[in-house]
Amino acid sequence: MATGNGQLPFEKPLVELREKIKELQKFTQEKSIDLSDEIATLEEKARRLEKEIYGNLSTWQKVQIARHASRPTALDYIRHIFTDFMELHGDRLYGDDPAIVGGIAKLDGRPVTVIGHERGKDTKDKIARNFGLPHPEGYRKALRLMQQADKFGRPIICFVDTQGAHPGVEAEERGQSEAIARNLREMAGFRVPIICIVTGEGGSGGALAISVGNRLLMLEHAYYSVISPEGAAAILWRDAAKAQEAAEALKITAQDLKELGVIDQIIPEPKGGAHRDPAFQAQQIKEAIRDALEPLCEMDGDQLVSDRHKKFEKIGVYHTVE
Repeated sequence: MATGNGQLPFEKPLVELREKIKELQKFTQEKSIDLSDEIATLEEKARRLEKEIYGNLSTWQKVQIARHASRPTALDYIRHIFTDFMELHGDRLYGDDPAIVGGIAKLDGRPVTVIGHERGKDTKDKIARNFGLPHPEGYRKALRLMQQADKFGRPIICFVDTQGAHPGVEAEERGQSEAIARNLREMAGFRVPIICIVTGEGGSGGALAISVGNRLLMLEHAYYSVISPEGAAAILWRDAAKAQEAAEALKITAQDLKELGVIDQIIPEPKGGAHRDPAFQAQQIKEAIRDALEPLCEMDGDQLVSDRHKKFEKIGVYHTVE
């Protein structure tokens, strides 16, 4: 959990050291005393500490970064990466779900359809968007936009960042499970390129419902999992406090999933996470999308569907017993 100033618990020593450097710099200016040697020593210590902290993050620390309140959202990335974005609303059945945003945009002049989970920024916005937990109408809206993209030959770009689908009674009454299952089936058969990027949390079926793609990319400190660490701990040990232990066992980091063949590419983040430099992070994502999209656009519809199926067929390892 981040503190009020956005500081994560494991970052405290580094933050305190940087504050001390600022105090010395201010003292130097106010008192006209040369403390440059002391400041240089502390700055070198800060660089070493930064490298040590962010170069050896545990799975749980990465989960904390993925959940950071200031982490860029889908709309942040859409504004930085695409031009001429026109948001479309509604599932033509029940209503509009602000937890999923989507519409038509241009990537380097190429028309694309963009869809993503949207958590919101401030408290009011987060509540309005249900903290990025979609209802079934959100997934049906996403499906409507993807069907439109398939009809007109537009590549589909999905930004994945949710703890999971909304678990409330009203969501189940309106067909949450069916909406997710239908998306999985339909996405498997679309005849246009689909690129999915896990930018923060990739939780359960709520994430999978817009991440059946030809290429699955992940930010360096994102996670992608069948269940949250807290949920797994509650089931396995009946104790959500063992979330850190569960996180390690689940193998949910980008590095774990790349090794297992679940994802195709890890997109690097600035030291400390995407929220430290959203513009840089957006540029990294844009370059990764370009690189992934170019070869896919050379395939025809049959090849794209076959490529997508083969991707998921290769996931997983099993051994036969004689």
